[in-house]
Amino acid sequence: MSAKPPAKDPVQDAPEVSEPLHAAAGLPAVAHSLRLAHRQMGARRTALTLLRVNQPTGFDCPGCAWPEPDRPHRAEFCENGAKAVAEEATLRRVTPAFFAEHGLAELSERSGYWLGQQGRLTEPMYLDEGAEHYRPIGWDAAFELIAEELTALDSPDEAVFYTSGRTSNEAAFLYQLFAREFGTNNLPDCSNMCHESSGSALTETLGVGKGSVLLEDLYRADLIVVAGQNPGTNHPRMLTALERAKAEGARIITVNPLPEAGLERFRNPQTPKGLVGGGTALTDLFLQVRLGGDQALFRLLNKLIIERDGAVDEAFVREHTHGFDRFAEAASAADWAQTLEATGLTRAEIERALEMVLAADSVVVCWAMGLTQHKHAVPTIKEVVNFLLLRGNIGRPGAGVCPVRGHSNVQGDRTMGIVERPAAAFLDALGAEFGFEPPRHHGLDVVNAIRALRDGTAKVFFAMGGNFVAASPDTDVTERAMRRARLTVHVSTKLNRSHCVTGARALILPTLGRTERDVQAGGEQFVTVEDSMGVVHASRGRLRPASEALLSEPAIVCRLARRVLGERSATPWAEFEADYAKVRARIARVIPGFTDFEERVAKPGGFTLPHAPRDERRFPTATGKANFTAEQVTFPRVPAGRLLLQTLRSHDQYNTTVYGLDDRYRGIAGGRRVVLVHPADAADAGLADGDYADLVSEWTDGTERVAPGFRVVHYPTARGCAAAYYPETNVLVPLDATADTSNTPVSKSVVIRLTPGAACQ
Repeated sequence: MSAKPPAKDPVQDAPEVSEPLHAAAGLPAVAHSLRLAHRQMGARRTALTLLRVNQPTGFDCPGCAWPEPDRPHRAEFCENGAKAVAEEATLRRVTPAFFAEHGLAELSERSGYWLGQQGRLTEPMYLDEGAEHYRPIGWDAAFELIAEELTALDSPDEAVFYTSGRTSNEAAFLYQLFAREFGTNNLPDCSNMCHESSGSALTETLGVGKGSVLLEDLYRADLIVVAGQNPGTNHPRMLTALERAKAEGARIITVNPLPEAGLERFRNPQTPKGLVGGGTALTDLFLQVRLGGDQALFRLLNKLIIERDGAVDEAFVREHTHGFDRFAEAASAADWAQTLEATGLTRAEIERALEMVLAADSVVVCWAMGLTQHKHAVPTIKEVVNFLLLRGNIGRPGAGVCPVRGHSNVQGDRTMGIVERPAAAFLDALGAEFGFEPPRHHGLDVVNAIRALRDGTAKVFFAMGGNFVAASPDTDVTERAMRRARLTVHVSTKLNRSHCVTGARALILPTLGRTERDVQAGGEQFVTVEDSMGVVHASRGRLRPASEALLSEPAIVCRLARRVLGERSATPWAEFEADYAKVRARIARVIPGFTDFEERVAKPGGFTLPHAPRDERRFPTATGKANFTAEQVTFPRVPAGRLLLQTLRSHDQYNTTVYGLDDRYRGIAGGRRVVLVHPADAADAGLADGDYADLVSEWTDGTERVAPGFRVVHYPTARGCAAAYYPETNVLVPLDATADTSNTPVSKSVVIRLTPGAACQ
């Protein structure tokens, strides 16, 4: 075991393949977590750090946004959480000497995995125009350089301020305040690429763009539908909640093109049964739907519910909803033949699902990117809402909508005002509190920000966390767009691909991580986050910072704002930097639900934000009621000889952060360039298991894009569907291929053909 990073990129084009697993976690997950953590942190640091993850007096896991239970386990972390913590708390360091040794051209050829494995950034670094190497720069000089570029713009709207979901509430609030005092609403964030479709659909139908359930609702549900989501890899602690729900009598329907080990059987590593026994079978019914067929499935179920005597909660529909008659008329047209074509399911499977629905008094539907990243994503989620409204499954215990967010504070960032289309009420409150007139016009989301950079109408790009270049669609266009900028700035803890694709000038600003102690002029600080269910709680790091040169995210924003805005701003930026409690006091005055913020967040477990549909069965929509919708049912139709590709994460990955080159549950080891294909579909393409193929995406405008050198893996996917990891496949998704309304990239609906190829060298 060593804290030294890999000197060379491992071979990534010759993965070894075995049979996929049918159970998740257990002893192998514990062993893998500890082995990786030990390699990054050493034994003592591993023990001290992991035992503070997701504890009332500890720090929030920098991984996913799954909520903590009322009484967290002493080891309240999952395998991927352990990996995320180990990557942040690593003993490896990226110093100025590293950048002197490795020029930009070399770094650009490295994999994202290799870059991330080098360790924590230690000092601000600057890449001058035409330079080959980053060099150290002082903080004051860095802020001066950014101010020089920002103040030289012809319009504030020529700047883009991107946010990652790991940014704390305090930093996010300050960041959006600075951007708006500067004069722009160009505040794209990672939500634009993942759950924007959820927010769009839920805001229109329920009046609140967030989930309506708490953990207790999962435990009280009679039926939980998990659609388009893989909690075993992406939100592993959710499996513990599902296990408890099963123990309380819940049944689970899984809707997914891929069988997922975690939803088949869960071996809870926090229990003896999970460690050495067989664990718990979770899924009662697996509906292996074709990609994009979910809307058709829910529409037919809704038709069948309406037709069944006594199945509709007529009192709820009458008192709390709008548009039922129009929806019922549209649902009556649902067709069995079309639904079976769209879903690939059998009539018997759908009828069994219906009987499970009708037998349940309380239903929760959970979903993630499997529903949100299609062209018809928003209509699909609206249909899920219709499904719940029919039987009154909104605003009562054990029932509701549960979009499962990814990044640990992506929902909190939106609550804090990180949004390109802010509500007038929020801007009114912000302006009144800080004595300025915020811009009212809409800003740029992620896709439109890339377009603006590409077209030269945006010239400065500032990222608060994240890996924008690797996370965004249309890799070639995105990289060309970034290189057109006059200045790119990234606030980061570790190296990533975005640091290698720069504007004419570039800055890397290293920041504290969640695990680290944050001491300012006003003493030791803590930050807050909001989980996927609207619970706000504190996060306190305890480790010594990776470098004395690191600044916290709030400090970076405050110092930048003082330098850029100067005397034109009446905001007490220096006071906010010194004491985050003063930031929280202002949040409480601007954002509803945060009254007595400081006192309430001091309690173990924090507090739950209000949610009108859940708490009062009150729906703040345009009609004042929950809205049934009657969208036209659509689904992807794939030409003969083509497949529909979804991009996904491996088990050794969190978003664009690659922890390792294995996908243990799917039987992949030592590589990432694989395409999972049903054996019959591979045979139709003339490809055997182990052959190599190029993935060629085809679009209605006649364009094609190629991702070369993927090993074909026979896999039990739905017929006509395939899967491969991102960001390697982002190149296949054009910038203009987005979901209607939400403008989210359609990374789950990529029509491809497989052509014989060779392994990438």
